[in-house]
Amino acid sequence: MRSGGRGGGPRPRGAARAAGGGGRRREAEGGGGGGGSGRRRRLLGAERPRAGHSGSAGTGRGGAAGGQDARTDGRDGRTDRQTDRQGTEGRAACRHGSLRPAADQRLHAAGGGLGPRPAARPRLGEAAAEGERLAKPERGKMRVHKISNVNKALDFIASKGVKLVSIGAEEIVDGNVKMTLGMIWTIILRFAIQDISVEETSAKEGLLLWCQRKTAPYKNVNIQNFHISWKDGLGFCALIHRHRPELIDYGKLRKDDPLTNLNTAFDVAEKYLDIPKMLDAEDIVGTARPDEKAIMTYVSSFYHAFSGAQKAETAANRICKVLAVNQENEQLMEDYEKLASDLLEWIRRTIPWLENRAPENTMQAMQQKLEDFRDYRRLHKPPKVQEKCQLEINFNTLQTKLRLSNRPAFMPSEGKMVSDINNAWGGLEQAEKGYEEWLLNEIRRLERLDHLAEKFRQKASIHESWTDGKEAMLQQKDYETATLSEIKALLKKHEAFESDLAAHQDRVEQIAAIAQELNELDYYDSPSVNARCQKICDQWDNLGALTQKRREALERTEKLLETIDQLYLEYAKRAAPFNNWMEGAMEDLQDTFIVHTIEEIQGLTTAHEQFKATLPDADKERQAILGIHNEVSKIVQTYHVNMAGTNPYTTITPQEINGKWEHVRQLVPRRDQALMEEHARQQQNERLRKQFGAQANVIGPWIQTKMEEIGRISIEMHGTLEDQLNHLRQYEKSIVNYKPKIDQLEGDHQQIQEALIFDNKHTNYTMEHIRVGWEQLLTTIARTINEVENQILTRDAKGISQEQMNEFRASFNHFDRDHSGTLGPEEFKACLISLGYDIGNDAQGEAEFARIMSIVDPNRLGVVTFQAFIDFMSRETADTDTADQVMASFKILAGDKNYITVDELRRELPPDQAEYCIARMAPYNGRDAVPGALDYMSFSTALYGESDL
Repeated sequence: MRSGGRGGGPRPRGAARAAGGGGRRREAEGGGGGGGSGRRRRLLGAERPRAGHSGSAGTGRGGAAGGQDARTDGRDGRTDRQTDRQGTEGRAACRHGSLRPAADQRLHAAGGGLGPRPAARPRLGEAAAEGERLAKPERGKMRVHKISNVNKALDFIASKGVKLVSIGAEEIVDGNVKMTLGMIWTIILRFAIQDISVEETSAKEGLLLWCQRKTAPYKNVNIQNFHISWKDGLGFCALIHRHRPELIDYGKLRKDDPLTNLNTAFDVAEKYLDIPKMLDAEDIVGTARPDEKAIMTYVSSFYHAFSGAQKAETAANRICKVLAVNQENEQLMEDYEKLASDLLEWIRRTIPWLENRAPENTMQAMQQKLEDFRDYRRLHKPPKVQEKCQLEINFNTLQTKLRLSNRPAFMPSEGKMVSDINNAWGGLEQAEKGYEEWLLNEIRRLERLDHLAEKFRQKASIHESWTDGKEAMLQQKDYETATLSEIKALLKKHEAFESDLAAHQDRVEQIAAIAQELNELDYYDSPSVNARCQKICDQWDNLGALTQKRREALERTEKLLETIDQLYLEYAKRAAPFNNWMEGAMEDLQDTFIVHTIEEIQGLTTAHEQFKATLPDADKERQAILGIHNEVSKIVQTYHVNMAGTNPYTTITPQEINGKWEHVRQLVPRRDQALMEEHARQQQNERLRKQFGAQANVIGPWIQTKMEEIGRISIEMHGTLEDQLNHLRQYEKSIVNYKPKIDQLEGDHQQIQEALIFDNKHTNYTMEHIRVGWEQLLTTIARTINEVENQILTRDAKGISQEQMNEFRASFNHFDRDHSGTLGPEEFKACLISLGYDIGNDAQGEAEFARIMSIVDPNRLGVVTFQAFIDFMSRETADTDTADQVMASFKILAGDKNYITVDELRRELPPDQAEYCIARMAPYNGRDAVPGALDYMSFSTALYGESDL
């Protein structure tokens, strides 16, 4: 802190510098550096005469006052003598406002009071506002001399642009109170108030706006005018406390004590701010409506006292703001680069895993792959989706901040553009798209293969069991020593065998067909299957050849042996197909089945019920076959037929038929139980399908509806941007609260996949559809919120009003006829023309439009987003920081030098930003350079991309 001004109290750096500068200017004007605001004191300043000093005694002392030297300063002891001189004229002047007694007093002090005073001459040298010298006054004391001197002063005032209407030297010399006070107000208005301007307003409005802004944070202060708003004195105290808080303890002031407030403000202003006490607290409090001109004049003194002190502070704040923006932008760039590198590396590592289509040989291995993929979709990918969304949001926010701060656009490292990340992400999703489908198809394939392999083994085992010993039997030479009856029996037996052989032809063909299908489905154990199938086929061909050979031998012997046992033959003929039927029934009853719908299991159940309905007829057939055998036994016992061995026509015995029949009866209830269990499982699967379908049919349309509502919100205009942002955030919260239903649906989907359910007729939505829709919904709401936040950032940074934002949105939506959120080149051109841009169809107009398109569409995508449209319109309508403004601010801190030193930077800026500048500023090499001088000009241009930093 430095000490400045005549009060000697502590002041901020800016105020001290302003005070020092004011002292230098006063020395240049001839007022002296130590006198503070001497010019304003000469024009306006004088203590207000107290009411107790007026009276009849004042008239008697008037002559003495008139004899004083007109050049004496207004702060000497003549105030009391002048007060006596005013008399009743001072009282009358008070009725015109609090300033008039003070002005009258100052005129008396200068030797030119409101009444004719002998031998008085105007102090023309003091009236010269800029320290200029006037024509030498006349020394005479006659009226003509006074008029001549006053005319010289009036001519000088007129030369400064002050219009004095109907005011002549005679009125001044004759003490015309109205004319004299009007002239004083005109001079005050010209030199103290007229130059005040805040945001291109008039002097009065600008001064009022300045007061309102400075006192806005203070309670009980509401400045709306220059009369009653100042009666409680809190407005004056607030102005002082805002700029010099150490001078007044604002918290101890009370609104109900205006006299104390006013006197405190007047005393502090006179003692520490060199502002003379122009007003009287009692008059302000005692007047219903204080004089507006007096208040305005006194308040203008505060404006001039504080405006210079803010200049350096504003310059330092501007630099701090610019450097803070630059530091924040650099941090955002570093964060973007790191996040982009991490995300691209994860994508690079994940894509080869998703593209690996190497099949597994077992269901367990493929189920593990499917579980790994589920973990990827549920646990690993969602955080990366959020990172990608956050990366795009950070990139858009960074580009918006760079545009708003008039910096060049951020260009990420090669391969790390948002488009590069989107391309890489597209490759990831493309690889992921077919991976789950491939997994499910592989599981179906392996399931089918396992079923076919088991079926092949069963049928091959049954066939091998049947063919066991057949080759040896066909190669026997028993017919050579057999009797005729035996030959006939052998022949009939061979015919039965051929019938049996023909019945097994279908089984062999089924075994070959299953082996072929296993080969087509790329079964991992195909070599062993093929070897076994080839062995069966070779054996079957051999059986055919042996059968044909034995038939030929038996037919040759048939002529010798014609005894045929019809009963045995009939038994064999009926037993063989019945035996085949029982074997087929046992095979079917033990056959494994795979069904995926309740309709399929119902079909199997129906077929099984139909099979059970045939059992009574089959039992009758069994009884008939057994009856034939019993009849043979009866004939043998009756006629004592010598039977050599068993039935020569078949090896199927009644015991075997009864054993297989009993086995069939035992398999039927087992099949019933298996079908019932499968039916229950399919009912459970159907329940899972309905449960998933019911939720998916609600969630799918809900996601679509939310997407459409977000699209409408993004193009409709309801309320302010903050209202839209709050609405969107509430909307986002409601969407996030919907996540448990998505998780519940994921759980149902997992149960469906674990149950190997591959289709669902109750819904057209798959879990993948729901996942993609949910991820798009979260991304869309996040992007929409980010767009509104960027619009708010643009509006606040550029000073765009809500009406302008609504107008821009209305124009944009009008030409966005497809509601895509973007404008094509022709739509954008029509929008610009509707907003008043003169873009012709000639070459010049096309060139101008091409320039505008290069700004709003730097990537040449052929579309203009609403954010780019807002950035362009804000750039066209609002003022922004420039390199020249930053250089001007640095020049103020450097004391108008072309360079700045390290000590000056550390003294004027915060430590971190000062070190930031020191580390990046190049040395200054001009002729006036001193050791350690830094070039702030090249540094300022580099901040805005006009040179290298």
